[in-house]
Amino acid sequence: MIFEELDELFESATIKPTFEKVHVILALFIFGENIEGMGRYRLQKNLTLGAGTAKSLIKKLNKNIGFITVLNSENKRKGHVLTEKGTDFLKEMKSKIPLIEKGDTSLFKDIIIESKENFSYFCLVKNASNKLSNAIDQRDAAIKIGGIGATCLIFNGKNLIFPSQKFAGNEEDQSIVDKKIFEHILTQINRKSFQLEEKDVIIIGLGKNPQKARLATLNAALTLI
Repeated sequence: MIFEELDELFESATIKPTFEKVHVILALFIFGENIEGMGRYRLQKNLTLGAGTAKSLIKKLNKNIGFITVLNSENKRKGHVLTEKGTDFLKEMKSKIPLIEKGDTSLFKDIIIESKENFSYFCLVKNASNKLSNAIDQRDAAIKIGGIGATCLIFNGKNLIFPSQKFAGNEEDQSIVDKKIFEHILTQINRKSFQLEEKDVIIIGLGKNPQKARLATLNAALTLI
């Protein structure tokens, strides 16, 4: 499995790490977006971790599995960047979850819970509808990491539908997501040069702040990998 490479990060003879797998994956996404280098304090804020935990995560990503390295420029540290090994892992991860984007919470209000004063992100999980049942596991994963919850949608080749409708025999029997929501999500996907294909899953995660919303979305998505 893809996550086996991360096992060494969580091994300890004394105190177990307080970061979760989702923090590791999101850190790699963030490093991938910041090829000029990412410092510990910025990463700490993005992952909503304490200073010591963020320092430990960076150290382990660097020393234990060699996914990141220090970037030096004109004798000044510019933060950390992905190594070739880290880039390869992220590429494999993105083949399964290619997109995590901020959502329009006001637009999602009819299909998510507690939209008022909360923030949303959504992600695309490729070819994952067969692994999705009633979406309770995804909701629980979002809450476990500090989010408000998660809503899952399936692309049936034509429309976005709810998981409970995926076995409906006729399209007329399926509960179709509002066209404006579908177009909003599709526009974001197309803008990033990705494609929405049959059996793909969209997960919308909620949080009290954007950082928690993104973590909630990704943690829900990881249940389908």
